[in-house]
Amino acid sequence: MRAVVIEKPNTIALKDVETPTPPKGFARIKVKAAAICATDLEIVDGNIPANYPITPGHEWSGIVDAVGDESDSHWIGKSVVGSNDIICRKCEACLSGNWRYCDSFEEIGFKRNGAYAEYVIVPVYGLVEKPENISFEHAALCEPLGVALGTFKKAKANIGSTLMIIGAGSIGLSMLAVGKAMGMQKIVVCATKDSRLQMARDMGAYATIATNEENMEEKIKEYHPDGTDLVIDATGIEECIQGCLRVAKRGGTVMLAGYGRGKVMNIRIDDIHVKNLKLIGAGNNWNMFKKAIALMESGKVDLSSFVTHRIALEDYQKGLDMARKRPDGFLKAVFVNE
Repeated sequence: MRAVVIEKPNTIALKDVETPTPPKGFARIKVKAAAICATDLEIVDGNIPANYPITPGHEWSGIVDAVGDESDSHWIGKSVVGSNDIICRKCEACLSGNWRYCDSFEEIGFKRNGAYAEYVIVPVYGLVEKPENISFEHAALCEPLGVALGTFKKAKANIGSTLMIIGAGSIGLSMLAVGKAMGMQKIVVCATKDSRLQMARDMGAYATIATNEENMEEKIKEYHPDGTDLVIDATGIEECIQGCLRVAKRGGTVMLAGYGRGKVMNIRIDDIHVKNLKLIGAGNNWNMFKKAIALMESGKVDLSSFVTHRIALEDYQKGLDMARKRPDGFLKAVFVNE
């Protein structure tokens, strides 16, 4: 089969590799769609620990092609999405549903080969059947949608809370979609690119703030004069995180959903201490695929507009370049396999 392989940081190629055979408890998926995530660039650059050589890709959908155990044969031929989490399924963390706290946790696309390929091996226990009314491309976005669902769950968000989101990439806009579905009010999205802000407005944001043209901390007072109940950073940028702490209301919640790329950052502790803020790390999806696909199926959340570019595996470098440079009109590039 063909697969995009990162041999080592900054060395990447499309190669012919052996088609994998699923072991017991796993399924082989014929990949129909695999979206490029910004964190994949961190693997290319060597900023995230990975088992090189590695095929990236953790946002995927496809058709079950083979299984490692006859008892799982009922999955063969089904269209699916699924969890990227390889776990023991025996420890306290696994049994409580907190799969990513498992001591033996490994993630597809980081420690195990991912979906920038014609086939990918995934655990049967994480499979979720794709509804017919959801395209493969749309279904591949269950993973970022799951990040948003997990973030709000961890924050114990309440209906009617005011919400501000900094960052309008796929994670930030997924937060907007879920916030609306959950009944958050006066949702304000902040970003630099007008095309992203327009998408936020099209998705129903109450207001947007162009942070390269307007003073975010002054402007948000027009919409949330008493401060903001829930503030999400979806950028991982120091200045943005500092701003989140300042605009959150007393007793409010700040959720850190952006990847910080390993950087050490400065924050003013009193912005947290004096205001009694709740600061929450929100960097993964907490096994949310069933809820994500159910929201898509119901029509309450529609991320299909996120797919702005469709590419073939041989165009991987074009896709990665777009993800890195983020030209106007770009949000997600998706590998589409016929």
